Amino acid sequence: MLSQIFPKHRFFSLRTFSSLCSKPQPTSLDPDQNPYNLLKSDPIELLSNLWVHAFSRPTPRLVPFPNLTGYLKSFDLWVLAYQRACAHHTGTFPPRTAIHYSHLQSLLALRHAVLSSPSTFPWGASSYLLLRSPAEKPSTTRIGKRKFEQLLENAPPPFQDRVIQELLLLILEPVLETHFSSKSHAYRPGRGPHTVIRNIRSNFAGYLWFIKVDLTHVSMHLEPNTIIGYLEKAVSDRSVVRLVKSSLKTPVRPGSVEKEREELDGFAKKRLKRKILRASRKKKVLNENEPKPDPYWLRLFWGFAPEEAKTVPVYGHCGILSPLLLNVCFSELDFWMEDKVEKYFEPSKLDSIWREKIDEGCHNPAWPEFVPASGACKTRKMDYIRYGSHILVGIRGPREDAVQVRKDLIEFCETKFGLRLEHSKIEIEHITRGIEFLDHIVSRRVIYPTLRYTGTGGKVVSEKGVGTLLSVTASLQNCITYFRKLELVKGDRDPEPLPCTPMLYSGQAHTNSQMNKFLETMADWYRYADNRKKVVGFCAYVIRSSLAKLYAARYRLKSRAKVYKIGSRDLSRPLREASRNAAPEYSDLLRMGLVDVIEGVQFSHMSAIPSCDYTPLPRTWVPYHELVLREYVKLQDPQFFCRLHKDVRRGDLGSPQDFVAAVLWDYKVHGVYSRKLQEEDVGVRLLDK
Repeated sequence: MLSQIFPKHRFFSLRTFSSLCSKPQPTSLDPDQNPYNLLKSDPIELLSNLWVHAFSRPTPRLVPFPNLTGYLKSFDLWVLAYQRACAHHTGTFPPRTAIHYSHLQSLLALRHAVLSSPSTFPWGASSYLLLRSPAEKPSTTRIGKRKFEQLLENAPPPFQDRVIQELLLLILEPVLETHFSSKSHAYRPGRGPHTVIRNIRSNFAGYLWFIKVDLTHVSMHLEPNTIIGYLEKAVSDRSVVRLVKSSLKTPVRPGSVEKEREELDGFAKKRLKRKILRASRKKKVLNENEPKPDPYWLRLFWGFAPEEAKTVPVYGHCGILSPLLLNVCFSELDFWMEDKVEKYFEPSKLDSIWREKIDEGCHNPAWPEFVPASGACKTRKMDYIRYGSHILVGIRGPREDAVQVRKDLIEFCETKFGLRLEHSKIEIEHITRGIEFLDHIVSRRVIYPTLRYTGTGGKVVSEKGVGTLLSVTASLQNCITYFRKLELVKGDRDPEPLPCTPMLYSGQAHTNSQMNKFLETMADWYRYADNRKKVVGFCAYVIRSSLAKLYAARYRLKSRAKVYKIGSRDLSRPLREASRNAAPEYSDLLRMGLVDVIEGVQFSHMSAIPSCDYTPLPRTWVPYHELVLREYVKLQDPQFFCRLHKDVRRGDLGSPQDFVAAVLWDYKVHGVYSRKLQEEDVGVRLLDK
């Protein structure tokens, strides 16, 4: 194609070619159209109204959202999407008033190309640039035709694609959030791995069989027509659906896709390590608008990403929109499983938990279960939770029911998604063997408490009982594996810390500060693990020993013992004085402001490590922003106050002592504050106002 356009010239300018291809005739601006005249309202207010409108719909799952074209045409939202894309590319969020007029004109041209009928915007076209990144400078160097073709083939996704992805994410996220199930916790605001772990601890007590499903193969091979079909069930706006469809069906250049890391042998790893070490010794000077790389402590923490969170699907040119489309497709699976959970429930009056309705949650997960875990008199119940492409199902019943659920899951994926799920991707495990999910192990702990009760004649009877509690512990073996991959330890059974070589040329104050941030993040990551003190203490031991070996090599102290003797247990004392006696005292330099304060490495004592957070998560829990939105929508409804006034007139007055007694009994039975008492409390507070 290029040889036909330029048959005589061997060399040409990249700027000349992009100027010929980046401004097509159909999308040229009108002379009387000024971008500043289109900036009429606040984009945050527009998005807030969209969130409120989406949550005020009575049946969002049954009726798709009708009209989003008005939001797609709003130039204020286009400017906000441009600001977010600039923050991703340059690392700074530009103010609205600081955007140049030429960039607004290019953004308006991009908007015309997307909204024109038929659309003239091609996804992933590096030679069809309507909008450039502020960090991208036009090249004036003359290059050859073959070199230019190679640059186009391996070029990253254009900046203008990111702007459109940000716009679609801003518009579709509030609409699709009302369509998703509460059992889905990945790639959603207010939800994450911590809510999954808390949900398992609070709602999965008493289950015997667990089914762990890996749907990564299904999520990575979804057809564009399948994705569009499920998207149309939630959104019926043709302009938005057409734009998403074009991004899915446009071919993707192989060079623009990030290649997976290949497994290297020992010799190749050593060569790569030497190459990285040589590059790290050179001081890299960043460009003017180039974003700063992630700090070392953050890169260290990314190495602890669990297996369930590592793989993020990418569909066509959707980019950051792909996780949202994944939840759209798998929401059909969520609804199917919710219906299956409701049908499977069979209560038993002879059981100690779940003796009545499924929504009442007649069980406090903090209480042990003092009855056998199997038998005909047990309540049959099932629960389900999903994080991205990974599913965990808990079943209180025979193993045959778990096998049937596995068979039904395979049939569902083959029918709805057209993909066969392998049996190796569905594991059935008993609670006594432990189930690993998000680097936490779900197991059952047997306890022998002493039960005291008043017998006949007022005599206090003490008996030894046998009970079981659900245990959620962090996987220490996975933690060792991650440290070994990061080359901070060696060995499995008795791991030996290695020196932290990436921080070799950093000062003691900066190194300790970086490692403290890492340890604080790890303590927060294992916040809901029963063995939080143990696993965080192990991380602190590895980091402290690694730094001690590093300082021993840097300051020529020969051993960790000498480092601890001079720098103390938490390495908070300066080590430079021991090797340079002629240097001024650290206290004098600190007083003059010539050195930074050296922070001690945290968690050097077990007493400083926080304990596990056992705060229960109610079954009806929703994120705070959803709770505020639903309360706001309720307060906008005039019928709510009419019903509240009627309830107050018809209801009887009660004493505060009765209300407090009801609250205490509710906490004892349910473990949480029930919805009925919450509504009564809200009504009383509204009347007081």
